Amino acid sequence: MLQREVLLCGSLAVLLLSTARGLITPALITPALAEESKTSLFKIVTVKDEIVIGLSTDGLKALGGTDASAVAHALAQKGDMAVWQYNVHRGANGELQQAPTAKIGLIANSSLRVEPYTKPYAVVPHQ
Repeated sequence: MLQREVLLCGSLAVLLLSTARGLITPALITPALAEESKTSLFKIVTVKDEIVIGLSTDGLKALGGTDASAVAHALAQKGDMAVWQYNVHRGANGELQQAPTAKIGLIANSSLRVEPYTKPYAVVPHQ
């Protein structure tokens, strides 16, 4: 984890220096940063099954928090939510990744549990 953060910071420093020197325009940086946009995954557990959903950082902030309890609280308060369901797929490069497969509706249920989901694969942000 630390190595990834160091690599990311180093890459960002190179991009910023290149931008300052006019080698790269900000328009070229934006798509790269968009790919790094944070999507948090959560496992929704019911009596019948489990699914993985993804919420963007902005979506989580709109719910009032950034953790599983905020998602559970928002679902209980609202009664239902529209979210992206995530599943494992092969990317264009052949590597496995968590990718959005469908926008679904969740309905609050007393036997529902929301857990943080650790990402074993790269996460593709939803649109």
